[in-house]
Amino acid sequence: MDFNLTEEHLMIRDAARDFAQTELLPGVIERDNAQTFPDELVRKMGELGFMGIMVDPKYGGSGMDAISYVLIMEELSKIDASASVMVSVNNSLVCYGLEAFGTEDQKQKYLTKLATGENIGAFCLSEPEAGSDATSQKTTAIDMGDHYVINGTKNWITNGGRSDVYLVIAQTDRGKGHRGINAFIVEKGMPGFDIGPKEDKLGIRGSDTHTLQFNDVKVPKENRIGEDGFGFKFAMKTLSGGRIGIAAQALGIAAGAYELALKYSKERKAFGTEICNHQAIAFKLADMYTDIEAARLLVMKAAWDKDQGNNYDMSSAMAKLYASKVAMEHTVEAVQIHGGNGFVKEYHVERLMRDAKITQIYEGTSEIQKIVISRGVIKE
Repeated sequence: MDFNLTEEHLMIRDAARDFAQTELLPGVIERDNAQTFPDELVRKMGELGFMGIMVDPKYGGSGMDAISYVLIMEELSKIDASASVMVSVNNSLVCYGLEAFGTEDQKQKYLTKLATGENIGAFCLSEPEAGSDATSQKTTAIDMGDHYVINGTKNWITNGGRSDVYLVIAQTDRGKGHRGINAFIVEKGMPGFDIGPKEDKLGIRGSDTHTLQFNDVKVPKENRIGEDGFGFKFAMKTLSGGRIGIAAQALGIAAGAYELALKYSKERKAFGTEICNHQAIAFKLADMYTDIEAARLLVMKAAWDKDQGNNYDMSSAMAKLYASKVAMEHTVEAVQIHGGNGFVKEYHVERLMRDAKITQIYEGTSEIQKIVISRGVIKE
């Protein structure tokens, strides 16, 4: 086992850290308040190769590995989880889904622009009655011969308002259950495709989250991904990789909160000395550091499994389950270490605490991760 990062990995991490500190940090509080994320920063992330990190260079991607991906995600998430979730969805769900399972024509038409950040993508699985129970798709796609007609509603869609390309999961044959589900590429502007109001969220407020409505949307047959009935399998395979991205996001949120808490504890004095010298605070820092390091190892193991071509269903589920738990617990502790200042926006930790919660919910709740892990354990 080699726990050292390569020189290339260190350069990639440092580039992401520099971008986060110089470009994302200024204005992050204002973006959270205004619930916005500027197009200019999206363009810059595209120029750095962050929007198509693992995509083959022949399709405009950076051709990096999954280890590089989680390093970038961690550094971005330390500063702005709204930026990192945009990167995660575009990479893990949209670009990966198209590159792994799309036709060559689909890759040339859509992936090439998504990988460079010229276009942005969204992944549309969740519905009002189909979150964790992804088999209960109410959105329908009726086969009309040379095209499908899609009707239904999708909820909580990241990049929902600003995307150009949407991967939509819909039921074609209800009698076949999950084998009757398909995945489709829908373009913004297709007649009958409407974007609802932006959601007013607890955390990741800068990310663009919307409900989408499909009213008799005609989608060409060539926009179906994979064979008829492949949609559910497509969604599950794609989400396994997506969990690595969200695990890395949770890791970054936790690490960012820890770094702020450590810095503050060395500056803030109480009872005649810096508070880090009080055992009550020192032990909190020790617990934070240990748990974050354990989460980092789980996240890196999941990314390594993906790079090695191993099955990463369980390792990605364990990474997301544990990293999101650590993020939630230790952002709360970071606020506690800051005391009254932790409740004030200018110290950043309250935002990280709010951002942490979603990592236990999206791309599979913590309860769903336990189902995945327990099934894997039982099969062994």
